[in-house]
Amino acid sequence: MMDQRTALGEAQGRRARGAVGVLFLTNGMALGLWSALIPGVKQGLALSDGRLGIALLAMAIGALVAMPLTGVLVARFGSAMVGRCAALVFFAVLPLPVIAPSLPLLVAALIVLGGANGVLDVAMNAHGVLVEGRLGRPVMSSFHGMFSLGGLIGAGVGGGLLVWAGGPALALGLACVAALAVLAGWGRLLPASADIGSHAGAGFALPRRGTLVLGLLAFAVLMSEGAMLDWSAVHLRESLGAGAALGGAGYAAFSAAMAVGRFSGDALRRRLGSVVLTRGGGVIAAVGLGAGLMVGTPGAMIAGFACAGIGFANMVPVLFGAAGRVPGAAPATSITAVATLGYAGFLVGPPLIGAVAEATRLGQALGLAVLAGLLVALAAGVTRVADGHGKGA
Repeated sequence: MMDQRTALGEAQGRRARGAVGVLFLTNGMALGLWSALIPGVKQGLALSDGRLGIALLAMAIGALVAMPLTGVLVARFGSAMVGRCAALVFFAVLPLPVIAPSLPLLVAALIVLGGANGVLDVAMNAHGVLVEGRLGRPVMSSFHGMFSLGGLIGAGVGGGLLVWAGGPALALGLACVAALAVLAGWGRLLPASADIGSHAGAGFALPRRGTLVLGLLAFAVLMSEGAMLDWSAVHLRESLGAGAALGGAGYAAFSAAMAVGRFSGDALRRRLGSVVLTRGGGVIAAVGLGAGLMVGTPGAMIAGFACAGIGFANMVPVLFGAAGRVPGAAPATSITAVATLGYAGFLVGPPLIGAVAEATRLGQALGLAVLAGLLVALAAGVTRVADGHGKGA
């Protein structure tokens, strides 16, 4: 009887793993496509850089407001139901910013889009932790690898298709395909009984000490990722004199290396454990990026960005997995706190780098990402809890 139950749980876990992977993939594709559509939206509404910045900030505000509410929703309805509904709202709203006829309506659409994305982010990570517990082996890195792959597909393929199709048509087409994919996997997520039971006690609560430490590490990691996104091309072109063709090579190297690192992360975590994987990643990111900054040539810097991608690749999956197993804390509440702090770091990172660069130089300002890698390496012991698959410790 026990073997039958174990086999049933394993089968449910495998089915749910595929469904959660689809959520991560389609979410990444949608955000990647949106990034490719932003220039067209800017041109269509004749927005200045400042006005566009205000509009994009609205999406971030929507996410930061919605994320803390997700723990309550998950406690009541379960991460499976919350994730499904948030995904459908997210994909339904996706075309609206592209067709918004004015800045106020663009801001309104992006607030809703950001809010739905924030809820989806927390819910699918919370359910990913459940799937990992059901399977009894690491799978969180593969989920985040699917998100990275989706981002590359959305930005690359979607951007290329703009030659033949308009932005609204692409957004609507992706939204329909993604919604159908979510509906197709509706019944494959873990049953609500197991889901809601594991999140008992979730809701509004101050984060525990372990959760707070994980959240601060997520803040540092995602601050660095935001810095790579917004400042890598500027540093290559303006600080190091790289040509236009190499301008985007830094972030491309970072993203590709991160995707490779995430798809290999689960196997490495099984072999090495979360602490060694996280500590090693911090050292690789700090040493590689630091060396690139010190050498100061475009080639060395691109290699440094790739090292940062490899090093940071598995930190967020491990931190979220650890958050779901903080002793005495409801997984949804803990993941909500870590995700919110991490997202705040992603928002704070680029302007913080800019402020430091204004007072010093951009190369020195990017050294903050080196410090973030060292910080995670030193504090990696806190991720040990991530290896207690489903044990709550």
